[in-house]
Amino acid sequence: MAITADHGTARTRLSVLTYNVEGLGWPARTGRAAKLREIGTRLAALREAGAAPDIVLFQEVFSGAAQRAVHRSGYPAMIPGPGRTTRASADAPAAPLPGKPKLKRGELGLHLVGSGLVTASRYPITFTTRRAFGPRACAGIDCLSNKGVVLARVYVPGLPAPLDIYNTHMNSQAASRAPEARRIAAHERQTSAIAAFVGRTRDHAGAAILAGDFNMKHSDSRWEHFSRSLQLKLVHRICATPAGQCDVRMSWDGDEPWKDTQDLQFFQSGRGVTIRPIKVEALFDGGPSGPALSDHDGFLVTYELSWRVTQPSARCAAD
Repeated sequence: MAITADHGTARTRLSVLTYNVEGLGWPARTGRAAKLREIGTRLAALREAGAAPDIVLFQEVFSGAAQRAVHRSGYPAMIPGPGRTTRASADAPAAPLPGKPKLKRGELGLHLVGSGLVTASRYPITFTTRRAFGPRACAGIDCLSNKGVVLARVYVPGLPAPLDIYNTHMNSQAASRAPEARRIAAHERQTSAIAAFVGRTRDHAGAAILAGDFNMKHSDSRWEHFSRSLQLKLVHRICATPAGQCDVRMSWDGDEPWKDTQDLQFFQSGRGVTIRPIKVEALFDGGPSGPALSDHDGFLVTYELSWRVTQPSARCAAD
């Protein structure tokens, strides 16, 4: 990575990919091993060429093939999200959701797998903590997974403060097979859990990024509650306007392209570090970046981070 300094301000760039790899196990998915292997192989090749994302936030890393694919990518620092037996925090909701739980749609009161979250980084991860949403904050077959949110605090050489990276995967919509009122309530509880977790763990000296599969596509009610609960800036919203000065290398339709996808990135500057998106693109979408290897495209954002320096130099390099 290169750091430039000009008139007392230093700048550097950082690329962050969020990618749901469709790594569900049997019987939910079959025949995924080859494509999962290719995900790992292609990311490893990008790393070898020096063109890989600096940080990758994976979702749905459930099956053995998915776990092997993530490790095949070769990132030196990796941390998982909540595991199958990770307990929810003491402030998790205790009241039941609307309607009644049904065993036939997976609301068993126990989890068969963990969260499926993995965060990978080319830079050292100096601190991590995680939160499971809890058994009263899920609806339908999503309850079979112990969904939640995980923080990776990343040391980026040259930055005056660490970078907080949050990874999450929230309750699905109709695919959960739960009634609408029940799944909306679950999503709202998960939103509140993320907001509380970020509020409790955030290091405000540095910048922060929250990314993942938010399952808010075409859902005004989910968006409304989420926007009220988290005071973070949305990459899509910034980059969709000329004032954002963002290089958009994706096909976006309509005035609100963020409502056409599940895969999102949010960001927030810190006291000592300012962050803004400067480029967005799809990865593994069937175009020049590679074949479609999942039911989600990868969403890649390049950020510029800047901070004040007391004695600016012309240019220095950091690994």
